Amino acid sequence: MAETNERKPVVIVDDVHIVYKVYASGKRAVGENSRNGLLKKKTQLREVHAVKGVSFTVYEGESVGLIGSNGSGKSSLMRAVSGLTPIDKGNIYASARPTLLGVGAALLPALSGEKNILLGGMAMGLDRKEAEQSVDAITEFAGLEQFIELPMRTYSSGMSARLRFAIAAHRDHDILIIDEALAVGDQAFRNRSEARMRQMKDSAGTVFLVSHSMKSILDTCTRVIWLEKGVLRMDGDPQTVVDAYNAANGSTTVD
Repeated sequence: MAETNERKPVVIVDDVHIVYKVYASGKRAVGENSRNGLLKKKTQLREVHAVKGVSFTVYEGESVGLIGSNGSGKSSLMRAVSGLTPIDKGNIYASARPTLLGVGAALLPALSGEKNILLGGMAMGLDRKEAEQSVDAITEFAGLEQFIELPMRTYSSGMSARLRFAIAAHRDHDILIIDEALAVGDQAFRNRSEARMRQMKDSAGTVFLVSHSMKSILDTCTRVIWLEKGVLRMDGDPQTVVDAYNAANGSTTVD
């Protein structure tokens, strides 16, 4: 049989729509003169079409950046890919269960950073001994050596986000989705994070990065998808897509 060099698809998003049903409540004036009229409360059920017919295929070893303005559907789409948000139309296929790392990922505030590392490691499939052996490396990666024995409730939001990333990035993932995690920490932490993403990509893992930092996107991604108001605007070479996005938004910077 002839040898083939075809790339292996790992995530297929096929005509995906996501619609949220939300209640919009407010008050309107009743009567001819609204200034003197009674205020009557009204509640309406509204539909928000967050993702509108998006399709793409991602291949093994790719590092894909997702960009777009706030409310463009990036996080909604990634939550759907990870299985956390139901879709209303279309299909999503994944060769392995995606791991979503977001800044809102839960850690237990009453427990120390060290205990959260142990629990997080075991939740990712490490046994107790492996989790214990990972504590020092994860602590150093997150830059929390002086704070790791303190309860998580004493951590700043940035410290917590760095620890979440360090826990998730300690092991390789077939498909890892990172939602804004690189926006926290100093430049040294961002450099470590970006280097770790490149390592995972090079080991044939597939990485999605949702970020407003065009520098992080350009430094780490081999491909960029631009969503705007739930619609896929562009998909391709990182520099080309970022340039188009900046031009549409009147920006010339990559920060």
